[in-house]
Amino acid sequence: MRRTVLALTAILGVGAMATAVFAQQPQLPPPDDWHATGRYLPEYTKDGDLILPKNFHEWVYVGSPLTPNFLNPPQANFPEFHNVYIEPGSYEIYKNTGVFPEGTIFVKELQLMQPATHPDGSRTAPSGKGFFPGAFNGADVTVKDTVRYKATDGWGYYNFNHFEPKAASAKVRPIEECAYCHIASAKRDDVWTQFYALLDKVPVPAGQTVKQ
Repeated sequence: MRRTVLALTAILGVGAMATAVFAQQPQLPPPDDWHATGRYLPEYTKDGDLILPKNFHEWVYVGSPLTPNFLNPPQANFPEFHNVYIEPGSYEIYKNTGVFPEGTIFVKELQLMQPATHPDGSRTAPSGKGFFPGAFNGADVTVKDTVRYKATDGWGYYNFNHFEPKAASAKVRPIEECAYCHIASAKRDDVWTQFYALLDKVPVPAGQTVKQ
């Protein structure tokens, strides 16, 4: 019996020591990404500039339109692949409601084509003749906030350079630069859902209008 008590006392003593050691260990913060924190919302500097969203390559990818120079002579406004990502939490809400919630963020990362080897701007790769992505070339970001961006129909438009490296933060662009075209022609809530099947297939809620 005495041996049992001594053994139990020793075990409890070791457990207490382990607990004390663990308690002294630094408590690490959660990883700085949407996996740990849930929905990622826009971040701004003290001056009101938008901070380039973190870890957007891990967001939901929705598509990559391409507007090369040779199809838009003499030069396209965006002669690159437009790799578009939506913040995952916002996408989940959009899928369930058909409405882009306040705080929705879209990132459009620009990516140059690899150099052409044919007069039509294409090149030949092992998979065949076509257009192939090359180096990154800056990014544009769009944020929904119907109060902050009331002057541009509820969305704010930002450019983080059309070259690399991307800017760490950016100022909102005036209505004539980006918003005007979105307001006039984007299919659904000023978003070009007509070019992204992942977004376009979500049912339109009753009362919401879309452009054909």
